[in-house]
Amino acid sequence: MRVQAGTIWDDFVKLSIENEWVGPAALSGIPGTVGATPVQNVGAYGVEVGEFIASVRTWDREKNTRKTFASADLRFGYRDSVLKRATVNGSPRYVVLTVDFQFTLGSLSSPIRYAELARSLGVEPGQRAESALVRQKVLELRGSKGMVLNPEDRDTFSTGSFFTNPIVPRSTLDSLPEGAPNFPVVVKTSPFTAGVEDSDHVKLSAAWLIQHAGFEKGFGLEGESREIAQGRASLSTKHTLAITNRGGASAEDIFAIARAVRDGVRERFGVTLVPEPVVVNGEI
Repeated sequence: MRVQAGTIWDDFVKLSIENEWVGPAALSGIPGTVGATPVQNVGAYGVEVGEFIASVRTWDREKNTRKTFASADLRFGYRDSVLKRATVNGSPRYVVLTVDFQFTLGSLSSPIRYAELARSLGVEPGQRAESALVRQKVLELRGSKGMVLNPEDRDTFSTGSFFTNPIVPRSTLDSLPEGAPNFPVVVKTSPFTAGVEDSDHVKLSAAWLIQHAGFEKGFGLEGESREIAQGRASLSTKHTLAITNRGGASAEDIFAIARAVRDGVRERFGVTLVPEPVVVNGEI
């Protein structure tokens, strides 16, 4: 299935469910276009778009020619790809033209890996559910966290999760409080295989680190924290991973909140959070 880069991603997700293409349902509600998804290896609720991308056709701005990447050549990682690594200061070497997807067919979703989503569906992790129901529940969960744009809700004026979940050596767990959430890191050598667990590394919860470093929802709106950006930017009041524009915020206001959170987490836990958005002409 070849899809033009300018296609709205969520429209394509709806189309996939109507045609019983298995995979994208858990990625419902993500803003942007199809062409952006392989760059970031967009993911949510235990699913990454690289799992069902077969190839990506691009324009190489350096050599002024078309270049097609097979899935293995894209070297998908956690919120990462060759396309992202070739982007400098927001300017990409490779401009995505089309994305070729490969799906299995069926009305049931891929196995539900994310515990919160599994609970909302009434299934056990690893089980499947109707893709249409998965989409409905994902949109409800995203909405409850301010992750679906609503012009009446300033919590939805964000870039989504601002920091990635850090992948760290397993030994880092020794310096974290007992019970700190951690998850296996799975390395995939092919988009059509289950992948192999990396026994030397674990993935931590950025949201947990932020909260337990003392940054509550709404940080930046009240008290001393308001002085950082004068209330123009803050953590979401629904979700500590989102940095929101409360009205009139500049990029520097957003960066100031991000720096305060990043530095506080590093001081408390020795873990450095990495921004998920690409920063253009700025520094966090």
